[in-house]
Amino acid sequence: MTFADAIRSCLRKYVTFSGRATRPEYWWFVLFIVVGGIVTGILDSTLFGETIVESDGSRTAVGSDGPISSIFSLATLIPLLAAGWRRMHDTGRSGLYLLYPILVWIGIASFASMIGATSSIMSGDFGSVFAGITGIILAISVIFAVFSPFIVIWWLSRPTQTGPNDFGPNPNEVPA
Repeated sequence: MTFADAIRSCLRKYVTFSGRATRPEYWWFVLFIVVGGIVTGILDSTLFGETIVESDGSRTAVGSDGPISSIFSLATLIPLLAAGWRRMHDTGRSGLYLLYPILVWIGIASFASMIGATSSIMSGDFGSVFAGITGIILAISVIFAVFSPFIVIWWLSRPTQTGPNDFGPNPNEVPA
């Protein structure tokens, strides 16, 4: 599958969360998203200028969230999720595995709220949050949460599961 074929395929299947997507289809589309984000960011800064986000005596941060890059990001969010969902299907996993990092952070936030750590976190008293057995559990959970996006990337990079699986026939074996 070529770069253009992958873009056409993913945009044609804009909201299709069923079926399977091959590795080249998914990763070419991810490259398109990255390149498109860079190009639209450059266009935004050229056409609309840049804004100073933060300035102190030693450093200045400049940012640009112009309308072109925002529209591009919104327009490609659903097809990117759909392509990732189908890619997970191609490796034999449920598409929900794509949401694993988000679910981990929701679980950590729920646990922190349950143990009453949110007020300490909001006040900046991290020492009391990570004290005791609940703090150890929370620290281990945060370590898992930091590594969870890498696990998802590893799953997305796995080879296609041979033959048909629960999510459909192998796209490499189906005649065009």
